[in-house]
Amino acid sequence: MKRRQFLQAGSVGLAAGTVAAPAIAQSNPEIRWRLSSTFPKSLDTLYGASETFSRLVSELTEGKFQIQPFAAGEIVGMPQALDAVSNATVEMIHGPGYYYVGKDPALALIADVPFIMNVRQRNAWLHMGGGQDLVNEFVAKYNVHTLQGGNTGTQMGGWFRKEVKTVADLQGLKFRIAGLAGQVLAKMGAVPQQIPGGDIYPALERGTIDAAEWVGPYDDEKLGFAKVAPYYYYPGFWEGAPTTHFWINKPKWEELPKLYKQVMTTAAIQAGMEMTAKYDARNPAALRRLVAQGAQLRPFSQEILEAGYKASNEIYDDLSAKNPDFKKLYEHMRAFRNEEYLWWQLAEYSFDTFMIRARRG
Repeated sequence: MKRRQFLQAGSVGLAAGTVAAPAIAQSNPEIRWRLSSTFPKSLDTLYGASETFSRLVSELTEGKFQIQPFAAGEIVGMPQALDAVSNATVEMIHGPGYYYVGKDPALALIADVPFIMNVRQRNAWLHMGGGQDLVNEFVAKYNVHTLQGGNTGTQMGGWFRKEVKTVADLQGLKFRIAGLAGQVLAKMGAVPQQIPGGDIYPALERGTIDAAEWVGPYDDEKLGFAKVAPYYYYPGFWEGAPTTHFWINKPKWEELPKLYKQVMTTAAIQAGMEMTAKYDARNPAALRRLVAQGAQLRPFSQEILEAGYKASNEIYDDLSAKNPDFKKLYEHMRAFRNEEYLWWQLAEYSFDTFMIRARRG
């Protein structure tokens, strides 16, 4: 009799939809975190990943786990963000590792370095090639755990006040570019400059710098570079797959219930997919508008690309000899990339090449 009563009661509860979800929600704590982005709100696709992530975490936990995103500078500035999450000033941040190359050049590998991978190869390496585990093994020294959180896709090569056709044209050229990419350009003869995004336009307008790279058409259009530096070069060979991560204070991460960890992992994947999709969807129209405004598209010459490739590999070999963390990550990434291109050249590249030619026809 008791067994029949229990089964009847259970069937009523399931039919009413009152058991499963509330039971899960009631078994987990209410948590409030802060997420400091390294991007301003004006870069809605980059900053928007933090908003998407936070919204999904709340929805999937039925409001139990609330994460409030803040733009760069509202709590902590971009340069201090890694330290802030490391010491738990904030529970987490969102941004690329190459912002902190001054701490360790291996941090740049987590985001992007010249001539390494395209977006799908990077995602495959992180999620299926053991890359994310290697990343977290490395960043544990900074007291953080990371989740891959977006990719802009291959970026543009930047805005130039004059044409650059040969390596000789780069000599002494003052170029707003940072990180390992800056070291590569310096090796090629340019003079790298580190300038915040909001200061790039006036620096180009006054001639304080000769060129500047940012992201790509959708973001670059907002900053008005076409008015003061008309030559728009491609591709940004230093950022074939610039990757952002959600960086989480490691003790805070370890305290979370298993469900919340899985929710955050799922939300990060979704936010990352949306970021890439938004750029892919919005860049074409923005590029058309920029050309209408006077932007003159120019490809980097084969000479410049080959010189950049040579300089990059020389820097990587030098860093690998000095830095075991860099060597471990770089060699793993390079081996994975080289294997990927065995496939890429057969299917992806040949298909895209044909379709681009067919479209032009």
